[in-house]
Amino acid sequence: ERAGARARESERARAQERASGRAQERERARVRAQERASGRARKRERAGARARERESARERESAREKESAREREREREQESRRAREREREQASERESMRAHERERERTRVRERETTRTCKRARERARKRENARARARERERAGMCAHE
Repeated sequence: ERAGARARESERARAQERASGRAQERERARVRAQERASGRARKRERAGARARERESARERESAREKESAREREREREQESRRAREREREQASERESMRAHERERERTRVRERETTRTCKRARERARKRENARARARERERAGMCAHE
């Protein structure tokens, strides 16, 4: 009887030990799972941070690209403005050259007219030239021919 009780007692103790062992094992497993999960969370967090960093870098890069494109555009506009300015200057230069040439041509014609030997022809040319000069003066002063 007593032997049976002792056997049952030891059996119960062993069962309890086994149960507590299983509980410890379960606890350890739970802790391991938690560690794994937190590790994954950390990894996920790091990955997210990296992705955010990449995204902001991309944004910065595109902003830089846009700025440099704007800069190039401004440069092009300035260049075309300068080109137009040069073109205008050259045109006015050409125009003044043409005016100068016309003036020289008129002078040559005048000289040709005044080198005629006939005194009367010379006199006529001089009068004509003076009349022209007076007309030019009047025109410059903004008057009509008969004033």
